[in-house]
Amino acid sequence: MTGASEDFDPGAAAARATEAILHDTLHGTRRGVVVDSPPGAGKSTLVVRAARELAAAGRPLMVVAQTNAQVDDLVDRLATADPTLPVGRLHSSDPHPYDPALDRHPAVRVSAKVADLAGLDVVVSTAAKWAHTKNVEPWRHAIVDEAYQMRSDALLAVAGLFERALFVGDPGQLDPFSVVGAEQWAGLAYDPSASAVSTLLAHNPDLPQHRLPVSWRLPASAAPLVSRAFYPYTPFRSGTDHGDRRLTFGVRSDGSGPDRVLDEAAETGWGLLELPARHTPRTDPEAVRAVATVVRRLLDRGGATVSERAAEPRPLTADRIAVGTAHRDQAAAVRAALAELGVAGATGATGVTVDTANRLQGREFDVTVVLHPLSGRPDATEFHLETGRLCVLASRHRHACVVVCRAGVAELLDDHPATEPVRLGVTVKFPDGWEANHAVLAHLEEHRVPWQP
Repeated sequence: MTGASEDFDPGAAAARATEAILHDTLHGTRRGVVVDSPPGAGKSTLVVRAARELAAAGRPLMVVAQTNAQVDDLVDRLATADPTLPVGRLHSSDPHPYDPALDRHPAVRVSAKVADLAGLDVVVSTAAKWAHTKNVEPWRHAIVDEAYQMRSDALLAVAGLFERALFVGDPGQLDPFSVVGAEQWAGLAYDPSASAVSTLLAHNPDLPQHRLPVSWRLPASAAPLVSRAFYPYTPFRSGTDHGDRRLTFGVRSDGSGPDRVLDEAAETGWGLLELPARHTPRTDPEAVRAVATVVRRLLDRGGATVSERAAEPRPLTADRIAVGTAHRDQAAAVRAALAELGVAGATGATGVTVDTANRLQGREFDVTVVLHPLSGRPDATEFHLETGRLCVLASRHRHACVVVCRAGVAELLDDHPATEPVRLGVTVKFPDGWEANHAVLAHLEEHRVPWQP
């Protein structure tokens, strides 16, 4: 898997996949169509186009997303793509239940009651809100966005509202979230904690399945690693080639570890700032400070990007930088460290975004700085080895990703092989976190910059 090349036309490959998906959605006879989408493959663009084509064909539809932010984003995208398309935003009864930015679209109608949105071409809401919708005529069609992040019990709660559905999602991202243990259901035919797609396919293995073959987000330096480490059975390629994107700095390196790793990342797309091996608290002060220092130097050195979107260099502004962590307290510690260095956190559309992998899902930035989930740990738990967590952290960037980590993680992995029990009836997830971590670490080793703070 490499970037775009002379014998591979990414635009044509993506167009062929999209046409096949839309054909099965509009003209197929099966009750469901499943689409696997790697990071940045145009999943939202596909959802918007499918919704518009279904509406144009006289088939009103409901759209199911997993969070209010996803719902607001889809409604905004639909209204921007077609300002005359009647779109309903079904929301909760909470105060400020939707993004006020939707009010600027004249064809968008918002309400907490589905009856107020009857007759509209498209109605969009969260799975939780749809689950409380009663006494309505089923829609002929539905689109389920982020279907791999939807639990199967949530799908069961809304399945009676539609006749046919298009399920779109990223199989490599984090598994559905549950606040309670689900071990007692493991292996059962209808495990409520399993993803909607895995349960759907387990009972309907002959449903049409498609995949989007091109990532338009990940550069040619990143797509091969992410595809190999996290999507071995559904490989994809980058929509750009080596040299199509460049990250440069207006201020020369001062020779420090943070500057050297930034130069490495600018040249190759990856950088590993490796601190000395040590067992540390989760909010490792040295690692947190290192992350903040890398971000500070990114801004101080006047970074600029060139890409297929703009031939002229664009300044690398704070809002195009993200910091990813495994835990909320780590994110809070990084925000505090950034504030001490005079870097503002994200407020509205400005500032550096600092958040956990869970909350960074679906988002895109020019440069990301990642605190490795296993850095400084004495053990490798199921949480920290979860494949989707590392996948999210390693796949948010368009230009470069810098990983901050203490030495010794490879040895930690070897000392803590997977010990999770094997349960009958449960499909073994592949690749597992142990293997994915080793694959990523082996690649990062080529871009390692040792540093003693």
